[in-house]
Amino acid sequence: MWLESSSFGNDAVIPKRHTCDGDNLSPPLRWGDVPGDARSLAIICVDPDAPNGAFYHWAACNIAVSKDGLAEAEAATKAFAQGVNDFGKTGYGGPCPPQGDRPHHYAFRLLALSKDRLAVAARPSCRLVERAAREILLDEASLV
Repeated sequence: MWLESSSFGNDAVIPKRHTCDGDNLSPPLRWGDVPGDARSLAIICVDPDAPNGAFYHWAACNIAVSKDGLAEAEAATKAFAQGVNDFGKTGYGGPCPPQGDRPHHYAFRLLALSKDRLAVAARPSCRLVERAAREILLDEASLV
């Protein structure tokens, strides 16, 4: 399985339009080679370099396996379930490292899941979405 973005490459700088200093739009993502037995997909975006430990920027789940990507800003359409990020908001919250801090890495992870829907309560945290997804994980791809 693979995951890429037309806005930035692996180990590259994320354009300002996808950050809190810009338009804060979710980036376009494209993927492929999803396992044939996958029933749904999830996307997690986490910053492992945050001062207080992992900071979750986005969790989207119950994405149809028939999709081969998400358009820029598709997180705002509410076409799939999304978790509450560590900014306290549902949906995508772009990179927003403290000024003067060392460079941060933002891991976008695509998770192929064995069930159609995650069994999570309404307005779950991104951490809860990831935890539930990992219980039914078939495969994973990442873009950092």
